[in-house]
Amino acid sequence: MGEEVGARTFSREDRARYREKVHRCLDVFAEMLRESRFDVERPMTGLEIELNLVDEESMPAMRNADVLAAIADPSFQTELGQFNVEINVAPRRLAGTGTAAFEEHVRASLNAAETKARGVGAHMVMIGILPTLRPEHLTAETLSANPRYQLLNEQIFAARGEDLRISISGVERLATTADTITPEAACTSTQFHLQVSPAQFADHWNAAQAVAGIQVALGANSPLLFGRELWRETRIPLFQQATDTRAEEIKAQGVRPRVWFGERWITSVFDLFEENVRYFPALLPVCDPEDPAEALARGDVPKLAELRLHNGTVYRWNRPVYDVYKGRPHLRVENRVLPAGPTVLDTVANGAFYFGLVRALAESDRPLWSQMSFSAAEENFNACARHGIDAQVFWPGLGYLPVTELVLRRLLPLAHHGLDRWGLDPAERDRLLGIIEQRCLTGRNGATWQVETLHRLESADHLDRPEALREVVRHYVELMHSNRPVHEWPIP
Repeated sequence: MGEEVGARTFSREDRARYREKVHRCLDVFAEMLRESRFDVERPMTGLEIELNLVDEESMPAMRNADVLAAIADPSFQTELGQFNVEINVAPRRLAGTGTAAFEEHVRASLNAAETKARGVGAHMVMIGILPTLRPEHLTAETLSANPRYQLLNEQIFAARGEDLRISISGVERLATTADTITPEAACTSTQFHLQVSPAQFADHWNAAQAVAGIQVALGANSPLLFGRELWRETRIPLFQQATDTRAEEIKAQGVRPRVWFGERWITSVFDLFEENVRYFPALLPVCDPEDPAEALARGDVPKLAELRLHNGTVYRWNRPVYDVYKGRPHLRVENRVLPAGPTVLDTVANGAFYFGLVRALAESDRPLWSQMSFSAAEENFNACARHGIDAQVFWPGLGYLPVTELVLRRLLPLAHHGLDRWGLDPAERDRLLGIIEQRCLTGRNGATWQVETLHRLESADHLDRPEALREVVRHYVELMHSNRPVHEWPIP
């Protein structure tokens, strides 16, 4: 979302005015693309990490307002649930030791924030879904105080007209209902931002879509929800269901969901913004006083506020972003497929693999997406969310094979080449891609560690499920702070 929206109600006139304004923004955006009015000289990369808060008993701590007041750092912001916060890391170039700078900055920021959070009885956890979350933690009372979240909740349920039904069949089965969007707060993610030129955008977005499943398989870290072992990256189906504005009859008509993989490869960034406007009604029809056409005509950079706000309520796994920084407009691919954690080092390694692989594929002579159907990429994505690092995937020229074999044989060399193209220091490149390689060789990521640890605690220590889950979190937090990559974590 990223935009502050005050508490209010919306009239029919508000919605009509907003629709007209969004279309005007879209026309201005098309004109800007034709005139190449974008910052393309020094492409930057960025990072956001959503975090959970727990108490001394490893249970969710509804203390984000107190924690943020104690931290007093504008890099940390509120998130949907009172047990969530988010850190936004300043953009950097990857050249040289850019990844090491990311790692150093995030570790220092989180360590300082953890010390202050401890003073108000909370601890920070980088994990996709907190294993000790229970349905009673996800109610209207646990929404963060920001009016934006209450308003979003009201609008989604007004569109649905009924409670949310959450149904996930994995190793075990979960079926429950919710009368707020708070289950979305269970999904804590890592987001990578990649600035690209308009001419390069389609190739980079297509590449990101093609490898989304592989990212999820290697980085899965959300196998547990409400005491059940479900998908290896349960965050994917949970997020899809927790923000669904469609009643069952609307789904049956083929109406697209707001959490969306997409349905085709693109030829321009305009395709994505135009689809968002054409397919999805406004959730938050808030109009900005700026006339974007007049701003462009007088030589200013238009904010395109309505288009950006609308775009922020369509939750593509790879989302297009238009933004203005220091008076210059730019475009970014926001990669949203990965969970948070397990460690800062794992997170930076995931980022290096993504940035390198996407660049290599985007610059290849024969695009991967000319050899692979879009539906195959989506099937890979779902298979990898369900099975994690044990998934089988389809790849052009290779057919179906284990995802670890694909990464070792084909994708790590491509990521290596892509990071060279970014100008990353060779020692940094080898250090980070070595972590991805070892994950594949050991078959261990955050999800497999959580599940193996849970089963060991239940069988060897004879703990019941709730107590075992608290112990999983306690051990996880200790190892997270060690910054040892997850493939080296012992099973307690």
